[in-house]
Amino acid sequence: MRYIDLRSDTVTLPSEEMRKAMYAAEVGDDVYGEDPSIRRLEELMAERTAKDAGLFVTSGTQGNLVALLSHCGRGAEVILEEEAHIFYYEVGGMSALGGLVPVSLKGKHGALQPEEVRAAIRAENIHYPVTGLICLENTHNRAGGTVTSIRQMQAIEAVAREFGLPIHMDGARLYNAAIALAQPLAAVAEPVDSVSICLSKGLGAPVGSVLCGSHEFIAVARKYRKMLGGGLRQAGVLAAAGIYALTHNVERLADDHANARYLAEGLQNIPGVTIDMQTVQTNIVICDVAGTGFSAAQAAARFLEQGVKANAYGSSRIRFVTHLNVSRADCVLALQRIQLALAR
Repeated sequence: MRYIDLRSDTVTLPSEEMRKAMYAAEVGDDVYGEDPSIRRLEELMAERTAKDAGLFVTSGTQGNLVALLSHCGRGAEVILEEEAHIFYYEVGGMSALGGLVPVSLKGKHGALQPEEVRAAIRAENIHYPVTGLICLENTHNRAGGTVTSIRQMQAIEAVAREFGLPIHMDGARLYNAAIALAQPLAAVAEPVDSVSICLSKGLGAPVGSVLCGSHEFIAVARKYRKMLGGGLRQAGVLAAAGIYALTHNVERLADDHANARYLAEGLQNIPGVTIDMQTVQTNIVICDVAGTGFSAAQAAARFLEQGVKANAYGSSRIRFVTHLNVSRADCVLALQRIQLALAR
């Protein structure tokens, strides 16, 4: 049986062409700044985001932590959405390693609301920690791959500028947001001071993210990257995969979005399965299987028996993610298998 893997877009495999690019990559010691492929990748992403500079990091988690450490000192509060990836899935690194205090706010489809951000910013008081940073996430993973519009981000930016606060964006899937908004990446990254973009999700590279920001910010971030063990040597083989992804795998993200919509429409026609279709905006589909009589874990196990891999998301929700290794035909077959798995 051939499995259809819809657990995440992190499961993508490098294509033969990407592997060839990796094989042919120019390399050097990146800690000495001598890897030409790393430099090319960083410059390319800085250009795409219209930021001064970029920094290759091993993962989105490392990129976010480096950014938080670079923006604010120990004891500062960081405002972020209550189900943000930084808060939910990054092992508490901001507190354990950075001494930072999360202030989580409930968003609307993952988007922070400016009036609530304003209310959460600390006034000057000897008893209070200082507010050091605002974090956004676009697209928002746990909200279902939802997109925060440029206008929504600009409203947060206005509050941040009023109080002199920087904004970092976890843009792991920012290219998905740009495709959904039909806007260039630079326009979606413009309202924030720094952004971390993953190469190893929908773009299909095997490893890495790029953190972008001002020259001064990246200089500080480079030192924190080294502190966290992210100083790499002949890493051009990884950068070559990222360069290939940026030049070949961006526009096709629209196919993933269309396949996710197709999958969602099919899932909601299965008895007992419910989906908030307003959240199906990019390549993530979250459905609730409570009405089938199965828990999420039970349903996911039944799907696996039929050859479909999906992630249980709490007690009754299941997440599916489309990506470059999942075709429309795979989605058709997945729906057939899922329906069979849920039949009693």
